[in-house]
Amino acid sequence: MKISTQRTITALVEDKPGVLNRVTSLFRRRGFNIGSLAVGPSEIPNLSRLTFIVDPGPGDVEQVTKQLLKLIDVIKVVDVTDSETVTREMALVKVKAEATSRSEIIQIIEIFRADILDVSPESIILEVTGDSKKVDAIIELLRGFGIMEVMRTGLVAMTRGKLGPLTSSHHNGTSPKGD
Repeated sequence: MKISTQRTITALVEDKPGVLNRVTSLFRRRGFNIGSLAVGPSEIPNLSRLTFIVDPGPGDVEQVTKQLLKLIDVIKVVDVTDSETVTREMALVKVKAEATSRSEIIQIIEIFRADILDVSPESIILEVTGDSKKVDAIIELLRGFGIMEVMRTGLVAMTRGKLGPLTSSHHNGTSPKGD
């Protein structure tokens, strides 16, 4: 059995053109494979949050996080792999749904508490949200009916508790990096 070396890294960055490219280029130069990447606006104006799932291989995650912090547009970086986190992923799945199999597919969708977004004579598009294992499981069950398309968001993660590690005083007018 292969032990996973994947790490979950979250970052708070300036919401500016080119930031994502600089961040991902750093991972590429270090030889890290990015298995999943999700990015979106944060609760702080002009800052975005990123969640990376990376497989560092022979690389050192701590060294990469230190190098990320040297990038001018990166406010904070945290490896949350060993922290208590809440994680979610969303997927849109288009599955073949002929009249003979439609009710069975709908039962699977209901069991997984997924939502039907579109129905056509030949297919159903559903939305499933949950941890990655849940998304993997419904996709695997639907594979037998004929999956036509899958689009996954990538994992988003947030640490449990009152104050997360990516909380920034940046929006209060103080220096984001403690300078």
